[in-house]
Amino acid sequence: MLPIRLSKDSREPIYHQVEKQLKALIAGGNLPAGTPLPSIRVLSKDLEISVITIRRAYQDLESQGFIETVQGKGTFVAEIQNSMKQETMTASVQTEFERAIRNAMDYDYTVDEIKTVFEETLEKLAKGE
Repeated sequence: MLPIRLSKDSREPIYHQVEKQLKALIAGGNLPAGTPLPSIRVLSKDLEISVITIRRAYQDLESQGFIETVQGKGTFVAEIQNSMKQETMTASVQTEFERAIRNAMDYDYTVDEIKTVFEETLEKLAKGE
């Protein structure tokens, strides 16, 4: 079973959450090229969501070149260039930073306060807390 966690409370559509997490698993090397993915039906059952939702995520990932479907054999992780992996990881991290910074700005944090929170959080994580 794939380590995908969905938030039904998130404003982000479920298919996009699935797509984003699969991209991260692929770009991060956790799902190497050639790895078989669960069928649309199996994954929808595992995640307890609609087949249509998984189909949409798989179609988007296939159109972006992250996965490929072989008729009669299944869906597999595609061979992707290291540059594409790096771009995907960087874009994902940037998006999360932007979300966190917007959140801080919504609370009227100054740039210096945001930097301080970032540095404290980074130190805490580096120590394994």
